[in-house]
Amino acid sequence: MQSTRERVLYTLLKNQHCTINELAEAVQINPISVRHHIAKLQAEGLVDSEEERHGVGRPRRLYVLTEAGLERFPTRYIQMSNRLLDQIKQQLPIQQVRMLFANMAKALIDEEAENTNFSGLVFEERLELVKKLLMREGFTVEWERKGDEYHIIETNCPYLHVGHYHPEICAMDQTLISSILNVPTEKVKCILNGDQLCTYVITNQEIAESVA
Repeated sequence: MQSTRERVLYTLLKNQHCTINELAEAVQINPISVRHHIAKLQAEGLVDSEEERHGVGRPRRLYVLTEAGLERFPTRYIQMSNRLLDQIKQQLPIQQVRMLFANMAKALIDEEAENTNFSGLVFEERLELVKKLLMREGFTVEWERKGDEYHIIETNCPYLHVGHYHPEICAMDQTLISSILNVPTEKVKCILNGDQLCTYVITNQEIAESVA
């Protein structure tokens, strides 16, 4: 049996966008309970909202699935991605495949650079930018300072199912982290290797050397 939250997500998948009252009617619970579930789904990045004007009066708020929300439902995207990468790896040397993923990260950074002055950011502000960009890509990310080290911790990987077959995809987040921090990063734990999370470590010495 589906949980209430699963029914809310499925209703949004089927109808594309709904008001709170429409969701309440479809899921057969009261609007207050729907708001509670929607708030949690928004906090997890699965649902977003937008305003729609419909004649005179206040606009109504519609709720929609985010890309992460859509990926909760069975699709053929993973199979297609794996097949596409299989074909690419048959045509290109593995180093060039890694470079493709690295270039994807650089494209994300170039987009952000249009609105952000990287040179004006101190190191911990750069860490916050790394967190923002990775979370935008579907990662759950935190960072913390431990003694003379900084740890960047990814508790999930949005590319996990593809990464099992094509671990070269890790070049994407590693390139993004290294490029924004302007520091080489060492990956000491990896979900693809059976660890519970991915962890990158940067030492104070490496930070000092990068600005020397």
